[in-house]
Amino acid sequence: MDLVSKTLIVIDTKNHEPHTVALSDYLHALFQSRKQTSTSEYVFPGTGAGGFIIEPRKQMAHVTKISDVHFTVHDLRRTFITVAESLDIPAYALKRLLNHKMNGDITAGYIVADVERLRKPMQQITDYLLKCMEVEKFAII
Repeated sequence: MDLVSKTLIVIDTKNHEPHTVALSDYLHALFQSRKQTSTSEYVFPGTGAGGFIIEPRKQMAHVTKISDVHFTVHDLRRTFITVAESLDIPAYALKRLLNHKMNGDITAGYIVADVERLRKPMQQITDYLLKCMEVEKFAII
């Protein structure tokens, strides 16, 4: 997590390539708030041997219990990309937001990757989801 550059780096990804995520204003404020109250060096501390959450099963079960909606991590990913596509975010930006490889795509090979270019689409997605949830933009819990 780099709160100065407003990015989150996920090192251990499914495609084995680190993924730098541009944080929206809301997520940046949320992570800043968590850092101020955290007693752990980890963004998502856990009780396991490593001291951090590996699988969010307990947290997801808690959300399912209070919302009565069963979902998977992949459902969250599918919702994210569906929302992004509905906002007319370009396909190459979608692929980069999801850390999809662009093997075999000649055009994609010419695109210079820049996390800052993904900040605007991430902000659009966040704003849309916050609006749907009727959450005030900076009402950080």
